[in-house]
Amino acid sequence: MDHRLLDLKGLKCPLPALKTRKALSGLQAGDEIQVVCTDPMAAIDIPHLCNVTGDILVTQETREDALLFTIRKA
Repeated sequence: MDHRLLDLKGLKCPLPALKTRKALSGLQAGDEIQVVCTDPMAAIDIPHLCNVTGDILVTQETREDALLFTIRKA
């Protein structure tokens, strides 16, 4: 299992979702990626992306000024 960090701080909608989708396409089933965003719309866009792709949103957290998502490739 591979763990990666995708730092998308400072990017605005729709870039966090698009870059997350691209990163997920390069993962193997069971790999996890942690995505860090500052765009408040990511709280809606990233979970929606997981619903569309079938990947698993393991955690969603708010820390200070950032949103953190852990996603497992299905």
